[in-house]
Amino acid sequence: QRRVHGEDRDKVRKLHNEAQLPFYEVYVEVPIELAAQRDPKGLYKKALGGSLKGFTGISDPYEIPPNAEITLPTHKWSVDESVKVLLKYLEDKNIIKPKI
Repeated sequence: QRRVHGEDRDKVRKLHNEAQLPFYEVYVEVPIELAAQRDPKGLYKKALGGSLKGFTGISDPYEIPPNAEITLPTHKWSVDESVKVLLKYLEDKNIIKPKI
């Protein structure tokens, strides 16, 4: 079973650079406890109970991206606030056009 880690992110970033394509890594930051509370499918509960193996952040390590272009601390910001910040970032990078 292949797992994505920081090394894989670096490879993808390098591939984008070599192809002269922009790469924007977005880190959606949330404490594991809050992610579990927000989980509508109950996957965190299963993973914490041991019935779901290889779950990122529980039985499989998660590496916080050290070079993310933007971080959205969703445990501090509302969904609307997070979306506004992300859309502004994408507008500033000319990925999307501003809404008029």
